[in-house]
Amino acid sequence: MTPWNNESLSSCAYADPYAVPDLPDSTWPAPVQAGDDLDYFLPPPNPAERLRWILDPRDERRLALNATLTAAGIPPMPEDRAVIDQLSALPADVSTVLQRWLHHAL
Repeated sequence: MTPWNNESLSSCAYADPYAVPDLPDSTWPAPVQAGDDLDYFLPPPNPAERLRWILDPRDERRLALNATLTAAGIPPMPEDRAVIDQLSALPADVSTVLQRWLHHAL
């Protein structure tokens, strides 16, 4: 193993490590105040700002199935997408029963 040599970097541009722009007097963040770490509630959502899109029932079942699988400790893998799409195409009552089975499997 050869030791590191600065001369082998002749093709690189030279950068002065001490050439920094003038920094303000205080580069440290402001100290934490006594009430900064308290939790607070977010304001309630404004109904006027809601999106006007309605999900297709098949998409709702697909999202619910993904959430149920994840909650059951079975995170869906990317290769499971085709199967989840096929299951979400089934009627709503079949999807409901499948989700109930997964919830009881916990």
